[in-house]
Amino acid sequence: MKQRLEWLDALRGFTMLMVVANHVYSVSFDANSKYSMFMSLCLLFRMPLFFFISGFLAYKATFSWNAGETWALVQKKLRVQLVPTLVFMTAFVALCRKHFWQAMETAWTVPTKDGYWFTIVLLQMLLAYYVICFICAKVQKCIVHSDSECIVHSDTFTNGNPESQQSLCTMHSSTMHLKDTIHSTTIVLLVVWAIAFFGYATLYMPKWFHWQKGIFWQATSLTEFVRFFHCFLLGNLCHRQWGRLCRWLDTPGLPVVLLAVAFVGAADYLNWHHLRLHWANLPRTAAIYALVLLCVAFFRHYQDWFTWDKPVGRALQYVGVRTLDVYLLHYFFLPHMPAVGAWFKDNPHNFVLEGTVSIAVALLVTAFALLTSQVLRVSPVLRKWLFGRDR
Repeated sequence: MKQRLEWLDALRGFTMLMVVANHVYSVSFDANSKYSMFMSLCLLFRMPLFFFISGFLAYKATFSWNAGETWALVQKKLRVQLVPTLVFMTAFVALCRKHFWQAMETAWTVPTKDGYWFTIVLLQMLLAYYVICFICAKVQKCIVHSDSECIVHSDTFTNGNPESQQSLCTMHSSTMHLKDTIHSTTIVLLVVWAIAFFGYATLYMPKWFHWQKGIFWQATSLTEFVRFFHCFLLGNLCHRQWGRLCRWLDTPGLPVVLLAVAFVGAADYLNWHHLRLHWANLPRTAAIYALVLLCVAFFRHYQDWFTWDKPVGRALQYVGVRTLDVYLLHYFFLPHMPAVGAWFKDNPHNFVLEGTVSIAVALLVTAFALLTSQVLRVSPVLRKWLFGRDR
């Protein structure tokens, strides 16, 4: 489990760097990603991978979904996800935008929230996931409790000791409750994933579905919730079936198949354009899923590279455990370098150069964000309320 968490933290750090690199290219270089093959490819999988990891980490096999613990978890997530977002978003608009009130109004009426949409949407996903798990646990508990009462009543009138039968039944029902809850919740989440995937598909069917244009869906960022919730659920389901997934990922020919699917899907979406209208989203979605699984397979297979005693692993893990810090702070340190973007536009398809320059600047921006975070964490109050850490 320690090795898995290490490579997973490294994967999360890698994903965060890809997010910053994209913002460097689009904001710092003032360039459109359509002129960059590197950024267009990264855009396909960086946010789906981020939500995949978030869903993967949201699953806790031994968590007791009773009212007290669930409410405590909800309160913690509200504090960790919402308070820092409101503080840093307000500070960013105040320092980096003209006409504060107008900028704030604009930010709150668009899904992206001036860049601070991720934590809001992730909070929505976590709350939806907690509600599902809580309901499943309650329903399963009622079923198991009813079965255990039947066993106790039947054994009381046999030659067995009623008190011993009660204790044995309680232990048995508790164990079966945990296993049955996990199994039943997995089935429910599969159904929810199918519904979420259909909702995601409607975003790319403007001929038939227009709900995403409503001001309510835009202002609440629920359009982005629908866009990525299926990725969150996919990560959660993969964690629940981790043993089977590992055996599947170890299949010799799987990387070749995933690479082929990713290449064909990405090429059609980015360059070929053989499909039109809503069908064009099919190869894009296939490429997203293939690229996400390829990243997971790569980091898991080479997990020895990403341990704490390796420089690359230590650096990526450090970023990975502080993704919230980097996400909230990196907008303040994005440099203004439009000349670089103009050069890339005049000289397109420099895949290696675009990626190298964007990642190099992203590393610098990330370093400043982490340094600022370290300074702010000196205060216990700021550490708790800005970054959700009690120590």
